[in-house]
Amino acid sequence: MRAKKMFFGFSVSLILINLASIMERADENLLPAVYKEVSAAFNAVLAIGTVFWAVSTGAVGVSQYFQQVAFWRAVNGLGLAIVIPALQSFIADSYKDGTRGAGFGLLSLIGSIGGIGGSILATIMAGRDYWGLPGWRFAFLMVAFLSLLIGLLVYFYTVDPRKVSPSHFGDDEDHHERSHLIGNGIFPPQSIWKDSWIAARSVMKVRTFQIIVLQGIVGSLPWTAVVFFTMWFELIGFDNSSSAALNSMFAIGCASGSFLGGVIADRLSKYYPDSARIMCAQFSAFMGIPFSWILLTVIPQSVDYWSAFAVTLFLMGITISWCATCANNPMFAEVVPPKHRTMIYAFDRAFEGSFASLAAPAVGMVTEKIYGYNAKTVNLENGSVAGAYALSRGLLTMMIVPFGLCFLFYSPLYFVFKRDRENVRRLPSVKEQELI
Repeated sequence: MRAKKMFFGFSVSLILINLASIMERADENLLPAVYKEVSAAFNAVLAIGTVFWAVSTGAVGVSQYFQQVAFWRAVNGLGLAIVIPALQSFIADSYKDGTRGAGFGLLSLIGSIGGIGGSILATIMAGRDYWGLPGWRFAFLMVAFLSLLIGLLVYFYTVDPRKVSPSHFGDDEDHHERSHLIGNGIFPPQSIWKDSWIAARSVMKVRTFQIIVLQGIVGSLPWTAVVFFTMWFELIGFDNSSSAALNSMFAIGCASGSFLGGVIADRLSKYYPDSARIMCAQFSAFMGIPFSWILLTVIPQSVDYWSAFAVTLFLMGITISWCATCANNPMFAEVVPPKHRTMIYAFDRAFEGSFASLAAPAVGMVTEKIYGYNAKTVNLENGSVAGAYALSRGLLTMMIVPFGLCFLFYSPLYFVFKRDRENVRRLPSVKEQELI
């Protein structure tokens, strides 16, 4: 058993995990990536995934053709798909039930700093040359080098929390589970693929997982629609720097809110363990409705109201960014056994990410077909009153309706979360066959 290493009172493993989160988000914000799912042994998985995204990010920096960029971004997506569920599983294993919200919130906050840093880095370096290299290429190569370095540090120095306490997470659990099944005439599958299939089916049948994924599919639509904010600001008449500043205000609000929501839910869950996280998530989803309405309809669409937009975006970001850290991620950790946590986070990301990709074209269709937006008559450089109005109404539709449905879809958790959590806690180890 490897002992935890400390650095100025902080776990070295947690420091490295948060550094990996920074690089993941910085890399992600250099160019949009794709996501899938996978799960396995922690150190090797994180190291392999980080190498994938480091090599692919560097390759983008030296690519000469679009096909090369597309290929290496696909490889980058594979790396991110490997790393992100493993990061979430590590946080779930590292914190107790009543503190996971703060853990996930801190990971999100630090990751957001990486995302903002990646955007700023790309913007600053894009128009310059460094040692004969165009700035954008140098930015990709620099992020690739740092990602590779952190991947190596994670592999050699991070300790899987499941190995720190073998009485809870180690081989004893698997031994007792196997003995129990054989004693009842049930023989565990010999094939790792069959074993994985049974585990996947058991995760998919958890009601809490099904409900959170359902609300996540709908709740992720407004966040994908947010990518149109920059275009909307430019249609109003804001220049690039003003639009970027407004987006930064929203990003800072979201980063702060994700941590704040996790902490608040942790505190309330001590008094209301069965419902506090659900209430916090519903509050966050509901707040998306009034803030979207104020932002898109109440504030006059004029460059004279930059301050009003900035304040509204900041407050909106603080209040609507709670769901993942206050409820979804901490609750996932409580309704499956520790060895299946990476899998449940991977499935959640796969389902939500796949459906969320439909939001952007949906906004375009609603804006054009219902509100009469015509891209051919719009000039982003000079702004367009009619274009800004049409786009704002399309965004309003694709934000208020999903936020409202998300609020409603959380409600069944009041009845199923407690039962699913107790099913895991009641048994020394959760038997997959009993969940099927």
